[in-house]
Amino acid sequence: MRVFSLIAGLIFFFSGGVLAQQKYWVFYTDKQDVQFNPYEYFDGKAIERRLRNHLPLFDESDLPLQESYTSTVGMMVDSAGFQSRWLNAQIVYAFDQQIQALYALSFVKEIILIHPNENQTISCELPIQNEMPLQYQIRQKDDLMRNQLMSMEGNLFLDNNITGKGVRIAVFDIGFSEVNHHPAFEHLRGNGKILKTWDFVKNTEDVYAHGTHGRMVLSNIAGVWSHEMMGLAVDAEFLLARTEKARTEPYSEEENWLAAAEWADKNGADIINSSLGYTHHRYFISDMNGQVSLVTKAAAMAARKGMLVVNAMGNEGQGDWKFLGTPADADSILSVAGIHPETGIHVGFSSYGPTADRRRKPNVSAYGLAIVASGDSLTKSQGTSFSTPLITGFAACVLQMHPDWTNMQLLKAIEESGNLYPYYDYAHGYGIPQASHFVGAAGPEPSDAFHFKTENGQLIIEVEEASITEGNNYLYYHIQRQGKSYLSKYSVVKVAHTEVVYIDLAYLNKGDVVRVFYQSVVKEFVNE
Repeated sequence: MRVFSLIAGLIFFFSGGVLAQQKYWVFYTDKQDVQFNPYEYFDGKAIERRLRNHLPLFDESDLPLQESYTSTVGMMVDSAGFQSRWLNAQIVYAFDQQIQALYALSFVKEIILIHPNENQTISCELPIQNEMPLQYQIRQKDDLMRNQLMSMEGNLFLDNNITGKGVRIAVFDIGFSEVNHHPAFEHLRGNGKILKTWDFVKNTEDVYAHGTHGRMVLSNIAGVWSHEMMGLAVDAEFLLARTEKARTEPYSEEENWLAAAEWADKNGADIINSSLGYTHHRYFISDMNGQVSLVTKAAAMAARKGMLVVNAMGNEGQGDWKFLGTPADADSILSVAGIHPETGIHVGFSSYGPTADRRRKPNVSAYGLAIVASGDSLTKSQGTSFSTPLITGFAACVLQMHPDWTNMQLLKAIEESGNLYPYYDYAHGYGIPQASHFVGAAGPEPSDAFHFKTENGQLIIEVEEASITEGNNYLYYHIQRQGKSYLSKYSVVKVAHTEVVYIDLAYLNKGDVVRVFYQSVVKEFVNE
């Protein structure tokens, strides 16, 4: 009889009570009577950022949740978790009958079930095989480490002592293993530049375990090896947040991203670097519209708080998905694509734009193969995970030069510094940002190396024979329909002959624009 009772109890335990317990967001109606002093709550840098971005110091979304609401709900559910001041909501674990009781509370606005979801991690990094002879590996690493910065004209920042000083960067990642002793970060540790850390998975300050991805990412923002820079922002300040589990990505990691964004806001971050993304494991391509995912809403909110969010496009370019992941689809953030160092154009794995609602993504690009900190040395790795921190370091240098700029001024200026600007496409964005745009260095005079001609019902893009050189010599073009913001076609063509592109004029409608970039010159053909 006792055995039967035990079995019956276990059946109830697994089939009824425990399995009925689920995870929910509970949204509250207001923050009535909440006391809040922004000068006590926020770091001084957060106050400065709000003033710079013309934001109020006393905004309702900044207020903590009403304690009487959260304590009442906490007593009525099985357990309560993260409280989001931005959403005026908290996470609870509860049974069905407990949730029904919460609906009777006058201050509960809405309750949303959080569906459990656990899949393979999608950090924006890809494995790379390196089987070259040792001496060639060393030489190639030196060249690539130099060129990943020189491609952005990083030497011009360095020559002008622009190293991200005074800029605070939050890095969200899987873990920062060995950052606390790796030689590439000795200058950050010695100068007290790692200000705060937090593991949002385990709720502890220790982030120096669990994953190496964050260490590699950080090295492309601020690493130094044998007195050589691996990233441009070597004098920036850092907030390191572990938001991801190393092997799985349950929905809670989007919640961790939101929590980390609020933490970064409170602690004065100017820039957030996120080399993370979510795609087919959780969403449809149609969801990449800046409106659906929690993490995209969090990124957009971070932008509204004056932070520049820099996020990887993702590495789905050669898969079935192909397009960007979330939160790269968020509005008002810099989404970064990958460039191949050998060709200077889009690297195949880098995800494409546009967003599902046809907004322009990516914004800019950087090398998608880079030298990163590994073990107690260096290695070569690939992925838009590393394009992203290279741009973050660049952005920190620009903000050091223009400390009064808003995050949107900073974003726009970085776009305009792209080596393709004002040309744009969904593989490269506006291209690789160039430091000369900000330090005033004179570049080479652009040549008038191509022209349009119409012949036999075709538009022909013809280049000057003298402009044809060996090696990487590419012409970019896109077609934009009249009155439309999106592109109907774009392509990159390697120039080997004078007549490069043939476009059937019957394909073009009246008013359609063909825009071409070649050898630093942008021209337009408008179909009349």
